[in-house]
Amino acid sequence: MPSPMIRTRVANACDACKQRKVKCDGNLPCSYCKSRRGNLICHFSPVTRRRAKRPHLPSPESSTAHSSIPSSTRADASPGISAAPIPTAVPPRISDDFTRRSDVSAEEEADVPREARLLCDAQGKLIFVGDCAPLSLFQTVRQIVTSRIDPNAFTPQTGRVSMLENASSHPLIPVNNREPPVNIANSERIVSVFISTCGLVDLFDNAHLTDNISTWIAEQTTSKDAASSINYLILAIGSQSIDEESSTAYFQYAKTLALSLLGGDLGIETVQAFALITLYMLRACQINGAFLFFGIAARAAYSIGLHRTEVNSRFGPKVHAHRDNLWKSLRVLDLFLSISMGRPPSMSDVDCTVPCRTLDSDGQEQFDLLNSTVQILSITEEIVLQVYSRRKISLQLTEGISRQLRDWSNKWLPRLKVVVAEPSRENGANITGACQAMSSYYYAVMLVTRPFLMYELCKRLPESTATINTPSSSSDNSGRARLANACIDAASLMAESVLDLINQQLLDRRMPLIVSWLFASSLVLGVGLLGGFGRILEKYAEMSISALEYFAENDAHAMQYSLIAKSLLSSALKYLERRDINERLRITESSSQLFGLMPKERPPREDRIPTETTQPGAPVADSGMPQNLSSHELLSSPFHDIDPALLSLGCSFDSTPGAPFPGREQQDQTDQVFGALNLFPLLDGNGHIDLAHYL
Repeated sequence: MPSPMIRTRVANACDACKQRKVKCDGNLPCSYCKSRRGNLICHFSPVTRRRAKRPHLPSPESSTAHSSIPSSTRADASPGISAAPIPTAVPPRISDDFTRRSDVSAEEEADVPREARLLCDAQGKLIFVGDCAPLSLFQTVRQIVTSRIDPNAFTPQTGRVSMLENASSHPLIPVNNREPPVNIANSERIVSVFISTCGLVDLFDNAHLTDNISTWIAEQTTSKDAASSINYLILAIGSQSIDEESSTAYFQYAKTLALSLLGGDLGIETVQAFALITLYMLRACQINGAFLFFGIAARAAYSIGLHRTEVNSRFGPKVHAHRDNLWKSLRVLDLFLSISMGRPPSMSDVDCTVPCRTLDSDGQEQFDLLNSTVQILSITEEIVLQVYSRRKISLQLTEGISRQLRDWSNKWLPRLKVVVAEPSRENGANITGACQAMSSYYYAVMLVTRPFLMYELCKRLPESTATINTPSSSSDNSGRARLANACIDAASLMAESVLDLINQQLLDRRMPLIVSWLFASSLVLGVGLLGGFGRILEKYAEMSISALEYFAENDAHAMQYSLIAKSLLSSALKYLERRDINERLRITESSSQLFGLMPKERPPREDRIPTETTQPGAPVADSGMPQNLSSHELLSSPFHDIDPALLSLGCSFDSTPGAPFPGREQQDQTDQVFGALNLFPLLDGNGHIDLAHYL
């Protein structure tokens, strides 16, 4: 019995069979062409891969369900993020401009502006700063304020001083072979300052660190080893806020010694030395140098296997815990450098097995400051990958990230607040670590909600400096408005908590992480006040400025940030005053006719009594508010001297009875203006950048 014929599927047919729409067997020549003696005409064209259709306007379901997360980040995404199913085809690139859509999905999305740019350092070199960096947020805020509120909003002093790299106030001491002298009488105080100010990391056994330094000073010889480099770096960091000249001498000698020993055998001392160099340069406002030297510490850590806990366990329980803490400390430094500058991290968790949580006998997670800091910065890194590597953020993605932030808050925030609420001089390291962990949490909330705040800001502000918008509460209950308010609330809580510890004199004046996050909070509070989110924000903006001024005594970056925050607050208050005057004039125009407070016809011009500001014969404006009329003169002048023409609403309001305010057309114009705003000058103009603000 013959076997049944098995149909085979051919991947590609010849051109003749395709043209005649007949089945091809895939042979060369095929049976169809061979039967017709067309061996020479049997030709197979290469297969062309079909492209996915690019929808013109996404539907409400597809706009929120199809996320454009890069393929490199999908595999690393945490299971806590509730992401929608990812299509097999590459999603289309979304336009920079807001599209005019009336569907519900428009209320659930916001564009993530590309804010990366090149800035000048102290030597005039161009340095890259990424999208999520606080400095990029400042550049965007300055562009919006100067184009819509006041062209002279930020003084030249806020742009001339470098915000990236600042040289030490003491010149670099020439390196010689002499070791700098160490006073054993001050060593204990210096080491205690080092311990209390380095709560962000855990590099040593702090319980025996003071005794080890004292023993090393007493037995100090001319030996040049890694241990001597580490001890000098500890003294350099501890002396930064006490004696900067001695601190510079210690650091220069220790750095030269560490670099000279780099070609030898690598060990834990190598990692510790370059991690301390990174810390010193961060506290000295030399963030680019810190970024470079940390790369050496990261490569050295990988070289000795610090990223694998099974390797660390071979050295015994005590050394095992020390090596794990050293790796987690490096992760904290790496994530801070990466997030604060908007650059890729030097370390990764792809092949890392060091746990960032410790469980007790009951299976409950134990309280640990280092673990809490690693966890919140890891969540922040995920925010950067899933939000700032995209062009849009949806409420669905935000909900997934907020779930992680809520879990961290429920687990760690009450414990951290207990540490901060019970301050003591002996608990300085824990207080510093708790404050930095809380500040990182607040910054993570601001980072994920910042696109919604910027959208609401551009919607509420006028399109040019010549007009003033009246605040509208029609969209205060929208999803974007609630997220914008969450951004402002996080900034307010950060400013309040940091200033409270400053008033108790529990924080050192060199805290690079707190200063960086605090600068972002001052910008958020300033634009929140500018956007009409409440006059109470003036109080919190002043809190952030006071905190920055405290750090500015020893931190050049904090001094620059405080000037920027002051200028933004001043511009916001002036704009609100002009807006209140404009709103009062609008109300007066509609109510003054009830009792004849304002006559309908003004007296002849020659009968009017000249004032000090109006000379006889000087021209008087027929419409519009005089340019030289201050708010005090306007509110104190009698009603009968005011021309009703001065109170005209102009063309910025719809005078039709019953007309809504603002209209849908105005909303669409706002979307277009926000999308058309130049937030990525690096790509425009073929890479040419206007450096007028930075010179």
